[in-house]
Amino acid sequence: MQDRKAAYFTIATVISPLSVSFAAMVSRLLIIIPCFNEETTLPQLLEKLKNTAVPEGYEYVPVVVNDCSSDRTAAVAKQHNVRVLNLVNNLGIGGAVQTGIRYALEQGFDLAIQMDGDGQHPPGEIVKHLAAMSRYNADVVIGSRFLTREGFQTSFLRRIGIRYFYGLNRILTGKNIHDSTSGFRLLGKKAIALAARHYPDDYPEPESLVFFSRAGLSIKEIPVVMSPRLGGKSSINSFASLYYFIKVTLSMFFSYIRKL
Repeated sequence: MQDRKAAYFTIATVISPLSVSFAAMVSRLLIIIPCFNEETTLPQLLEKLKNTAVPEGYEYVPVVVNDCSSDRTAAVAKQHNVRVLNLVNNLGIGGAVQTGIRYALEQGFDLAIQMDGDGQHPPGEIVKHLAAMSRYNADVVIGSRFLTREGFQTSFLRRIGIRYFYGLNRILTGKNIHDSTSGFRLLGKKAIALAARHYPDDYPEPESLVFFSRAGLSIKEIPVVMSPRLGGKSSINSFASLYYFIKVTLSMFFSYIRKL
């Protein structure tokens, strides 16, 4: 499955990406933006990223992973002079994110952060992830909506689902991750190497936390302020779906018992 994923993408022409320093003292951050039909929301995100300052000692490169979109997502990304990875088959959120993670590993990035292309993850919150990783020496930093309950809190039904996965994750890992479905997460080198080798397909956020925990990685959850979607369609049709609960529960369980 992983070899199949690796063959499914081609790298689009790189047009004047943000400059990257290769100095030994600078940490290189790849911003992975998985997108499926996000032509209307992507320009706002990329403009905000362009105007986002990161702390001294860090330099970043955004990369759009175009998950076989049928709209102008790839063209919009090129117009904003960012790198594009074009998937020739639709792999879903897990495959798109892993494509970006593999690119981070192959290109020698020190850090990788996942951000949704729909505008839910404000670029200004990246600095909080970087500060937490440095302060706590964490391998994975999760941006959570629910620690301080500021900003967009999602629907009531989705919050029920998130609460359920909080409990399940606590049983399987012993960790208290309140927003285990959050895709706003920063990975260090150990997590990048692990996720490049294995990353869940359909609903990767809750399952990957089990996988990271079993591998002994340090996970830190921090409060962030998120925004409502600016457009597009969620990759999760309904948190109230019995099918969703069963499938993700089984996936988390199999990640718990699988051989590393």
